[in-house]
Amino acid sequence: MRLPPLSLYMHLPWCVRKCPYCDFNSHTAGDSAPTTRYVDALLADLDRERARAGDRSIESIFLGGGTPSLFTPEEIGRLLTAIRERFAVAADVEITMEANPGTVESGSPAGYRDAGVNRLSIGAQSFNDDALKRLGRIHSSHDIHRTVDDVKAAGFDNFNLDLMHALPGQTVASAEADVRTAVALGPTHISWYQLTLEPNTVFHARPPEGLPNEELTGEIQDAGGSLLRNAGFEQYEVSAWARDGRRCRHNLNYWQFGDYLAVGAGAHGKLSNAQGVCRYRKPANPLQYMVSMEQKSERERLEPVPEDQILFEFMLNALRLADGFPESVFSDRTGLPAGVLAKEAGAAVEKGLLERDEGGTWRPTGLGWRFLNDLQAEFLRNS
Repeated sequence: MRLPPLSLYMHLPWCVRKCPYCDFNSHTAGDSAPTTRYVDALLADLDRERARAGDRSIESIFLGGGTPSLFTPEEIGRLLTAIRERFAVAADVEITMEANPGTVESGSPAGYRDAGVNRLSIGAQSFNDDALKRLGRIHSSHDIHRTVDDVKAAGFDNFNLDLMHALPGQTVASAEADVRTAVALGPTHISWYQLTLEPNTVFHARPPEGLPNEELTGEIQDAGGSLLRNAGFEQYEVSAWARDGRRCRHNLNYWQFGDYLAVGAGAHGKLSNAQGVCRYRKPANPLQYMVSMEQKSERERLEPVPEDQILFEFMLNALRLADGFPESVFSDRTGLPAGVLAKEAGAAVEKGLLERDEGGTWRPTGLGWRFLNDLQAEFLRNS
């Protein structure tokens, strides 16, 4: 098995307030988050991860949450400096940090830029103030505009806007208004994704009124997609749209079944080694995580992914990509021969959900793209 690219994910778990649709490992802390103690724990965690990286170079770094912008630029700078001191880092490394408009103070983007962040992902979600309130967001449309102005003034030439659709009470016209406003702000990347009611969330227990039905949701997706294409964005993944050369390299590594180190509470890692494909994860509770690092608890074990699950895990990720994947990448990343793929994909091909071109690249058909969950489920029988 040829080693794939290596990324590093760092989880910063606190938010001012938990959103009712969020199923991420995030915890409400407001101004009381023990950020200094947590940064110390992350530094200890980086020490533990160094051996797993070996001499491999880190191609991308992603600071996710939670709300990483609750941490000061000085704290973020301390973390990024520590990474460079402990790991080989690619000269053109992509370093993304998530930020919410309601938690980015005036001037802070410049501080994060100075700290080493070169890409921001801003959680806008909508530019309709009523929709933002119904989503439980603490920022306004004005806050988004102000934050983007600060981001540009700080010298960021690469930033993403997160934008939701199929919101309570949303129409095609209001969804189009969100897309137009987002495009006008000049991002290089837009993550345009559907609101879903995930288990263990407030919205799952108490669904909001006025959610668009399946037909309206489809109309919203088609209308928004048309606007994004006409504005020069390319859809390269189910919910990711980018200008030329601005695809998110970190997320692409996930979708292409690359390797990634895990640092922080609840972070998940994946590594390829002599055992095959292995996964591991850190304690999810922030206090438990910090204590485990302070007490130098035994490092998390690498758990090999059973061979009969590797195919499904690969397809679950790679089928999200509009370009699909070459058979050579499948074999390199899974250790399985291309013949296994051809055999197991037969039913999906017969149903018109998946296709293979003469060069050996597999990709979803238009039908498979629209019914992606059904296509991915075709490979569940082996897991």
